[in-house]
Amino acid sequence: MSSGHCVRNSRLIDIEIIRNTPDILRGALALRGEDSSIVDELITMDLSRKELARQVEELRAHRNRVSKEIGASKNVDKKVESQQSNDLDSIRSEMRGIGDSIKSLDDELTEIEDRLRANLMMIPNIPLDSVPSGDDESSNIVLRALGEPTEFDFTPKPHWELGQELGIIDFERGTKLAGSRFFALKGLGARLERALVNWMLDTHLSDHGYTEWATPYLVKPEVMEGSGNLPKFVDNLYHDDEDDLWLIPTAEVPLTGIHRDEIIPAGELPLSYVAFAPSFRREKAAAGKDTRGIKRVHQFDKVELYKLVEPEESEGALEELLSHAERICQLLKIPYRVIEICSGDLGFQSAKTYDIEMWSPGVAEWLEVSSCSNCWDFQSRRSMIRYRPSLEARPRYPHTLNGSGLAIPRVLIAIIENYQQSDGSFKIPDVLVPYIGRTFVSRESSV
Repeated sequence: MSSGHCVRNSRLIDIEIIRNTPDILRGALALRGEDSSIVDELITMDLSRKELARQVEELRAHRNRVSKEIGASKNVDKKVESQQSNDLDSIRSEMRGIGDSIKSLDDELTEIEDRLRANLMMIPNIPLDSVPSGDDESSNIVLRALGEPTEFDFTPKPHWELGQELGIIDFERGTKLAGSRFFALKGLGARLERALVNWMLDTHLSDHGYTEWATPYLVKPEVMEGSGNLPKFVDNLYHDDEDDLWLIPTAEVPLTGIHRDEIIPAGELPLSYVAFAPSFRREKAAAGKDTRGIKRVHQFDKVELYKLVEPEESEGALEELLSHAERICQLLKIPYRVIEICSGDLGFQSAKTYDIEMWSPGVAEWLEVSSCSNCWDFQSRRSMIRYRPSLEARPRYPHTLNGSGLAIPRVLIAIIENYQQSDGSFKIPDVLVPYIGRTFVSRESSV
């Protein structure tokens, strides 16, 4: 638009869906349990924006024509110049009025563009047709379960008891340092976490072909917006007011931002990235829930898997990414199951998601250790990530996928509780022994 205004549609859900097939978005919002009336508001705002832009364009075109005429009039013969001066003064006065009108309309246009963008930023991703319908987690589907829940000839303890008795988890000092929902690992507890991280990274690098990144843990607001965390989840994020930087809730955020505002050259996709990072979440929505132990905390470590692929490859890429996360569970020999998430329980950024849950006998429940999602072109549009299918082709939006590979605290819970022994010790999984140099953690060897 030559008026200089444009809604940044490329950074949001595709505006053409709202203009041409609004029922698709209405249906998607209904499946998610969201209010679909916002679609009508978006249509009205988009039409108003178009009309204001048209008026600005016409006024500017008229002003440009008159300006050229005034310029031409300056070349007339001296004898007739005085006769036209009064007309020129009148025209110039009219142009000043048109300039004021353009400024007023520009201000209106800017305001409605900002409101339209703000509303578009709050629209979640559209679920794929293959996503099962349902209102909440009760409609999620267990696709498969591998391994039988561990059986004991004694009553298994929860990890918070074993961790404290063994001196490897210190809840009291974690709280002293940072407040509720923080913990500290000590001795073999800290070494076990480090061993898990190193082993997971090595497995994804050597066996699954990922490229490792070490990214900042603080990011700019536009990076948070691109991944879909802002403005939707502003209340669950930690913010540095002075520098306007945000602590990441997952390494997915900086991994999405790596190629922000870039065109990936032809032939480079697919890209498979892995990163270890702490995750910071205020967990306000979970107040009063799961307060014991290290299941739901404000800071935790996680190994994150991330893929950028051509659109035609993304459904297969999700199954591959899921298999890589599952492989970690299999090598640890801990019972787990795979859940297909229904539309009403789907994450904001996701078009399709599988969860992986490990069995924890001490707390007698399944704990989510990974959420593997296909985000379609939702994040690439918001982040202006594009790629060229071939050297001469026009840029397209790639599909992005992410998944935990895995989240550390809940894996620690599963190891401690599944591998516990009757004497209060627990066994180290075989794959971790070379990384930690021990086969057991006991009261005598906890440091």
